[in-house]
Amino acid sequence: MGLLKSFWNSPIGPKTTHFWGPVFNWSLPIAAFMDRNKPPEDISGNMTAVMCIYSGLFMRFSWVVKPRNIHLLVCHVSNETVQLYQLGRWIKAPRSQPQEEKEL
Repeated sequence: MGLLKSFWNSPIGPKTTHFWGPVFNWSLPIAAFMDRNKPPEDISGNMTAVMCIYSGLFMRFSWVVKPRNIHLLVCHVSNETVQLYQLGRWIKAPRSQPQEEKEL
């Protein structure tokens, strides 16, 4: 019981944004993971690149903030991984041009 109470009152416990920020942030890597089987033509290359930059910045932030937020770091490492996978799928996808443009 003492362990639960100390977690509840800790600077990274459920009474702080250090806990709830990463909890809700997990929706980003989960959504990207769920999209792994969708066609690569449906991937937005610009948005995926922005998500990679965003996660990279927040990995750095979660490491230097006091108290260090390992939960947020793991969340953004996961997001970076799946976003890079999606970006790789988008890059490897063949870019087909409409037939009219090919003839010009």
